[in-house]
Amino acid sequence: MQTVPTSPVPDPGSRIRIIALGDELLAGIGDARALGWLGRAVASEQGADCRIDVFSAALPGETSAELAERWDADVKRRFSEQGRADGSVDHRVVLAMGRADVEAGISLARSRLNLAKILDGLERLRIPAFVVGPAPSRDPATTAGVRELSGAFEDVCARRRIPYVDTVGGLVGHDQWESDLARSAGDHPGQTGYGLIAWLVLHSGFGAWLGTSR
Repeated sequence: MQTVPTSPVPDPGSRIRIIALGDELLAGIGDARALGWLGRAVASEQGADCRIDVFSAALPGETSAELAERWDADVKRRFSEQGRADGSVDHRVVLAMGRADVEAGISLARSRLNLAKILDGLERLRIPAFVVGPAPSRDPATTAGVRELSGAFEDVCARRRIPYVDTVGGLVGHDQWESDLARSAGDHPGQTGYGLIAWLVLHSGFGAWLGTSR
């Protein structure tokens, strides 16, 4: 697990604004509690001294190429220039990378370039990023491709010292994950699976990245 850069503790009068981009797992599809992994992770870090607002933009079945085309406009629509100017809003971006690149046949080199384009753009905007990798599929062949895709994404993040969560590495072969996936009507988890993803996110330095915990 890579070292996660810590952030200064936010001013008590400020709010953290998470702008989250990703696919249907970011939206928590199939979760009876409608929280998904992001809602669970944020709830664990929310406190009286630090308020976190989440502005999500999820698109089902999105590839990294499609995300690379839309990220800039979607981030800017949810960005508060006034909040940055007066220090009342601390902006952060969470990227939830899906496995659609595997299904679409996009090469690893192209997937790497797409993520690099997004991260370099966020760096120019001076917005910290936190990247969550794709989750395993119920199909073993797809999961094998997801492992390679996740490794490529992780390398892109490591080169930029950006925190990355290898969810496929943490979940593949996990009995509770596989049981939850097997009960699903689609290739997505339920409450148990989203809880497991949230656990991985929280134990990969999410709070340190936000500056809400050490």
